[in-house]
Amino acid sequence: MAELVYRPVVGFAQALFKAWDLKIDCKGSENIPRSGGAVLVSNHISYLDFVFNGLAALPQKRLVRFMAKESVFRHKVSGPLMRGMKHIPVDRTQGETAYAHALESLRSGEIVGVFPEATISQSFTLKSFKSGAARMAQEAGVPLIPMAVWGTQRLWTKGHPRNFKRSHLPITMRVGEAIEASRDKYAGAITRQVRERVNELLEAAQRAYPVRPKGPDDTWWMPAHLGGTAPTPEQVREAEAR
Repeated sequence: MAELVYRPVVGFAQALFKAWDLKIDCKGSENIPRSGGAVLVSNHISYLDFVFNGLAALPQKRLVRFMAKESVFRHKVSGPLMRGMKHIPVDRTQGETAYAHALESLRSGEIVGVFPEATISQSFTLKSFKSGAARMAQEAGVPLIPMAVWGTQRLWTKGHPRNFKRSHLPITMRVGEAIEASRDKYAGAITRQVRERVNELLEAAQRAYPVRPKGPDDTWWMPAHLGGTAPTPEQVREAEAR
């Protein structure tokens, strides 16, 4: 079936990023399979992560179908685009429907993009991973592809105003080798393995990131353990519990 929506949207995004002169550094795209189903698993630090995750698959001529919260599909602008690109709506009160949809996509040879942290990490460190990605990969008989993004939080993230005026901004992405989702393993064990690999890729992306905060007022996008002023995971949990 012709991609009447996805490819034009990708072209628009690429033109926009070129106009902004974003410095995109992506390594490991060759680890994304050129054919067949796979689950692309990434950290989540920005509302735009799915766009950059999708760009990482383009060198392999693949389009990723992302699982996203159902409210995005109800928006008058994003809704028609998300449906046209065949992304997968997730209603958390009826998760089995999204799960079945994702399985169908995987079995038909699609790549499904998943953010197993479920929500944006405001500490910019990895939260715990839900096991759904591993269970889907096991049931569909496809591999998991770990990935990490860094720098996207500086454009638009939770708790901070979006800033699309930032030009020359670096975005760093790292894609790891496939992880087999063997059916004779517990989904929890596979999930821990994937999380460890995503964390390694995240640390590699952070080390490769070419800039550091410009001063005390520009440390918000760095995690506390790297000297930034982003809240710690403990502080985030305390705030969410109030």
